[in-house]
Amino acid sequence: MRTRDWAWWRPLLGLFLLGVVFVVGSAVLAVVGIVTGISPDLALLELTDPGTLLVTNLTLIVAIPVVWLAWAVAHGMRTGWSSSVLARFRWRLLPRLTLFALATLGVAIGVSVLLVFTVGDADVDGPVRSWGWLLVVVLLTTPLQSAAEEYLFRGYLSQAIAGWIRGPQAGAVVAGAVTATLFSLAHLPPDLLTFLDRFLFALAASAVVWLTGGLEAAVVLHAANNVVLFVLAALLGEGVATEVLPAGLAAASVALGLAAFGGYVALVARWRRRAELETRTPALDLRFPPVAAPTPAR
Repeated sequence: MRTRDWAWWRPLLGLFLLGVVFVVGSAVLAVVGIVTGISPDLALLELTDPGTLLVTNLTLIVAIPVVWLAWAVAHGMRTGWSSSVLARFRWRLLPRLTLFALATLGVAIGVSVLLVFTVGDADVDGPVRSWGWLLVVVLLTTPLQSAAEEYLFRGYLSQAIAGWIRGPQAGAVVAGAVTATLFSLAHLPPDLLTFLDRFLFALAASAVVWLTGGLEAAVVLHAANNVVLFVLAALLGEGVATEVLPAGLAAASVALGLAAFGGYVALVARWRRRAELETRTPALDLRFPPVAAPTPAR
């Protein structure tokens, strides 16, 4: 964000615009979901209900165009700067990153669920009602919902915070810590260990954004987490998709998560050297539309 015409008030304007439009847009979508009968109520608590999950995901997906709007209006920059240092989303990175996410976080989720149903007191009561429709909603909208949260927390909020700090490394550390705290609080953790689990997840997302110069690795990590959880919930029972860590296994779940997050970050860090990922923006005018260079005097 610290372009030639950067000013301290621009991120404030962007955050205000983002907050107002996002809240209004999400509320409208939630009401439409209720009026049309897609979702049973405004509480949106039964996330294993296909209609409820669809409305919930849509109310979050609206964050993507809202973030783009904030970049364009508050900063006068192309919306692609919210995605990477190349001002675009680098789709070519997704296949390898998906393998990394499934090999680390996907495996950890599988082990955690296995512990819940073997060592814990949970019972397999799936598949849930309308599980086929639930899988359709999960596969079509959950990756976008995950991307929306990354655009919100890492694609705008992190850059806004870091923009107020002159040192790039100090800005990255402060932004990572602050957004991790806000991300965890936004998921309404009921206890300290659940807060810590979400906090560590967000730190890992910030780390891979810094390592790769874009949101792609964070989006894949987030999408893999949510998609795997909801697929297992559809097939095994709604207890899998709870926001609360299982009683008696909370510490083990956090330890598994920490190992998975660390493993993913390590794989991405090692791979980015071989892949020669772009982590810096070329020296050019980032404003949109581009400002023409002055004509030299004759």
